[in-house]
Amino acid sequence: MWSKVIGRNKVLRIRDVSGGSNVGMLLYNALERHERYNMPDTLKGQQVFFLRDTVCLHSDMGRVLASVTADTCGWHDTVCGISNADSVTHKYGENTYQDTNNEFHRNAYECFMIELAKWGMGEKDLIPNVNWFSKVVSNDEGELEFVEGNSKPGAYIDLRLDMDTLVVLNLCHHPLNPSSEYSSSEVLLEVRNGDPVSVDDLCRCSHPENVRAFENTEDYHTLRF
Repeated sequence: MWSKVIGRNKVLRIRDVSGGSNVGMLLYNALERHERYNMPDTLKGQQVFFLRDTVCLHSDMGRVLASVTADTCGWHDTVCGISNADSVTHKYGENTYQDTNNEFHRNAYECFMIELAKWGMGEKDLIPNVNWFSKVVSNDEGELEFVEGNSKPGAYIDLRLDMDTLVVLNLCHHPLNPSSEYSSSEVLLEVRNGDPVSVDDLCRCSHPENVRAFENTEDYHTLRF
């Protein structure tokens, strides 16, 4: 688990070093944390079911928190949520810190709670999250199925932060991952300077709703600063 405030126009690259990783993410306006990532608006506003390059991550204030500017994986889940202590114990068995120290079975809910607490936040601030590198599809019966092998070793996404953003991550298994083995994965995080959003930016222009959201974002920064 990890959290950090990343400044506007910075680019966060998340690389799946080992392949098959699941990176759970929460996003909040760093200066006004009651504003946060909104999954329903992100999906319906862009008429998508999953995240990929040129898709923007909208806030519940009608602004853009972040944009996917590069993506070598192609499909990232944002509808299935996170694991908790009961689901991890049921799937992988009892394994406590007292028994195995740092090898104990973590779950995404508790990891998010620990990181949020570092910023004076708690359960009331928990929101629908992104699961980078995980693919989930609907089968013929309308049930959601986890697609194994979606992310290959070395796959990455570039996430441009379009506002000063509190980013919260964990590396716990996707809740629908069918594997019976509790295993760890390795990801690499890199932050670099990016360019301000231009009027012909691919993410901005990918959907009319993104144009309006970027205008709201620009107005927010102009009026605030």
